Amino acid sequence: MPANRSRTENWRQSLQQVYERGGGLEVAIGRPAEGSGDQSGGDLIFRVRIFEITDRDIVIESPAAVGRSMHLGAGVPVVASMTIGQNRWMFRTVTTGHRLARPPMGPETAGVVLAMPENVERCPRRQHFRISTAELRLPTVECWPLLDPGSVAPAENANRLALMDAMGGKPPAGAADSAPVLPDVGPRFTGRLVNMSGGGLGLLVGPDHSAALNLQPFVWMRVDLRPHMPLPLALTARRVHTHLDAAQNVYAGFSFEFAFNPAHQKFVTEVMTACVDSMQRAGARAAA
Repeated sequence: MPANRSRTENWRQSLQQVYERGGGLEVAIGRPAEGSGDQSGGDLIFRVRIFEITDRDIVIESPAAVGRSMHLGAGVPVVASMTIGQNRWMFRTVTTGHRLARPPMGPETAGVVLAMPENVERCPRRQHFRISTAELRLPTVECWPLLDPGSVAPAENANRLALMDAMGGKPPAGAADSAPVLPDVGPRFTGRLVNMSGGGLGLLVGPDHSAALNLQPFVWMRVDLRPHMPLPLALTARRVHTHLDAAQNVYAGFSFEFAFNPAHQKFVTEVMTACVDSMQRAGARAAA
């Protein structure tokens, strides 16, 4: 029997192995099913540790972004995935509450409880974030190699003011597509936001743009969170690691960097929290 088919049929054993090795899942708030509502925008995927597994549920750590845990209430639809090597399995589930759990390594910790799915489905190689019942859409991220990190403050402050104005009312026509105020940067390239955690984020960059990743250690980004945010969110990040996948795409891990404009951290945290709250409300409406 092929290994990927065996793992799909014995997915509970694979999940147990991921847990025992201190691994985790990637989770996103579920969007409406195809044809049942608004399908626009992208999904925020959070990498979380598995705290506990029982016959009935999976306890995970709370998703986090920019150092702050994001509260998920009970009844929130979730799309989760686990990755082993080049293979990814996804499933739909729902949050059922919170409880204390003891992870394989570390003290007892409060976690989010997910209902144990009845089955999982392997993602196709060419559609690594899609199964028959769910699809994760990766937000677009505009990136620029940062030539002078000291120049980010005016650009980030301009982004903060534009976002605050847009969130306070209707943004001007074409605002989302207007040229952003830029710091001192190199040529623009684009990527997709693969996942996010408390300390950073992961980008998937295609072969045509992968060379730009190595130009500078710091990158200035604009993350498109529409429709949950009216304009892209700007932030600075530092490249930590990269690796090449089978399709010659580059996965790049970045850590958030606020040393050049410390005041921007609080605003980014508030925007991410508001975005997750908006996704939960949309998910709850879809579930209802």
